Amino acid sequence: MSHHIKNLDDWLEPLHISSVRLCSLVRQLATTYSDLALHSTDQFLATPITSLPTGRETGEYLTIDLGGTNLRIAFVTLLGSSQDVQVGCPEGPDNEFAHDRKTHLPMGNVRKSYGRSWPIHEHLKVEKAEDLFAWVGDCLAEVVEARFFHATPEQIPNEIPLGITFSFPMMQSTITEATLMPMGKGFTITSNPDLGGMVLKGYERYTKPHVNDRKRGLGGSDNHVWSRLSEGLPNIRIAAISNDAVATLLSLAYSTRATLERKTAIGLILGTGCNAAVCLKPEALGSSKRPSDVAVSDHAVLMVNTEWTLRGTTPALCALDLITRWDKTLDEESQTPGFQPFEYMTAGSYLGEVVRLVLVDTYTDFLQIQRSCLPSALLQRQAVTTPFLAQIVATTDIPHMLAGRLRDTPGFEESELWTWTVDLCAVFLKIESLVLRRSAAMIAAAILALLITSGDIVVDGFPGPNTTTRSHLNLPEPVGELVVAYCGGLICLYPDYKEQIQMFLDTILHDLTPSPRPRVVLREASEGGVIGAGVLSALQCPSGKDDEQRSRWP
Repeated sequence: MSHHIKNLDDWLEPLHISSVRLCSLVRQLATTYSDLALHSTDQFLATPITSLPTGRETGEYLTIDLGGTNLRIAFVTLLGSSQDVQVGCPEGPDNEFAHDRKTHLPMGNVRKSYGRSWPIHEHLKVEKAEDLFAWVGDCLAEVVEARFFHATPEQIPNEIPLGITFSFPMMQSTITEATLMPMGKGFTITSNPDLGGMVLKGYERYTKPHVNDRKRGLGGSDNHVWSRLSEGLPNIRIAAISNDAVATLLSLAYSTRATLERKTAIGLILGTGCNAAVCLKPEALGSSKRPSDVAVSDHAVLMVNTEWTLRGTTPALCALDLITRWDKTLDEESQTPGFQPFEYMTAGSYLGEVVRLVLVDTYTDFLQIQRSCLPSALLQRQAVTTPFLAQIVATTDIPHMLAGRLRDTPGFEESELWTWTVDLCAVFLKIESLVLRRSAAMIAAAILALLITSGDIVVDGFPGPNTTTRSHLNLPEPVGELVVAYCGGLICLYPDYKEQIQMFLDTILHDLTPSPRPRVVLREASEGGVIGAGVLSALQCPSGKDDEQRSRWP
């Protein structure tokens, strides 16, 4: 088989992206993003947010982060200072409350408590929106009841401000209203429901007096809610709704206020799915896309949810011939072919399947192994997951060590027809490395393209610095460090993945722009969806400016 291995690089050439093509991709995407900001109806969606937090906001807020894989709910307290505080670590080993556990979040001016996380079971993704949000209401009630279980009636507020982070496309005309768009990530809900209204409806039955009957959630788990408060749970009020990328940007901006040398420029989500948020000048957006109730001044900016992986980026990928035959197969077999090609090539939901498709094709077509000989997991769609790659494959570069791991993994066992040889494992390792490296390179190119679109990076052939944005943030020219606030399992947990993105950011930027150039730096926004929802709620609530609300609660 060794003579085949020598030609493997040629076979896998479609997965390689040269530095020249990466620079071209940045330029293609920057042009594409500018056009989408002006004309697209489902990408570069303006939010009603026109300013970043100062870091002085205070108050306690109930928050929801509904993602593609998990639902997270917590109470977030903003302390409005940089003091180091202990933060309750919410998730116990069995998703139980763990009030006795303490940890430190990177941002010392935020306290999170009574937090819980639930997996979103597959049947909830394909049923009616009412069923999904009834389950969300069950989970909300659990957290609210735990928060006020030992409170006296005088200590329980009549109404709790709720901030919602939602990891899917939505249209917003006001900060408290959002209409869902086609969701992706395995969700098939297409009824375009009112997000805030659905959350309130799912929870409202717990606010009724004498709700003492046990209720079972729809999540398929043992998340029973039994209200012990005879007058029912407090009402909730939608204080703010945001996208997950927007929330991530806000959460880090709250803890790292813009300075003479540093600015939080992008919010990046890179986990199950992929998305980004950025601040743009109003004139960068088509007039019909600007929120009607937002007063646009000469120094205003609008925070924009880019939805940058949707189909609008397809022409840029095609122009550089980046979409391989394996990507096309994955696209054709997806629930929504053509919906988000960039995400299929970069996000956690799909990278494992890309590796599987390349691996099967390489073993059968390139190495001429009979398909019937392959382990069962290689022949089953979605059987090779990105978490599997992170835990089993990416943690070694030694073929015989990988062979030992695969032999002990269900679906990958050896048989009379199959043996994990050193050569076969070397192929597996190489393909995994190339697919993840390509993903990291494309993410880095997209980040730089977005910074060119916002005017924060100057490249020949594109408009100059975003002086309006910087003036609005009270920043002089130039900003030395542009911070990308990131959150998500793929970028946080996959071995060496974040480091690869940072490496590509540095090398592409060096090739694109002359000195002096800003540094683009990745910085984690721990639990950005939950905390960002609290920050945005504080920006909308008068009580966020003082301690009135916080002192009223126990």
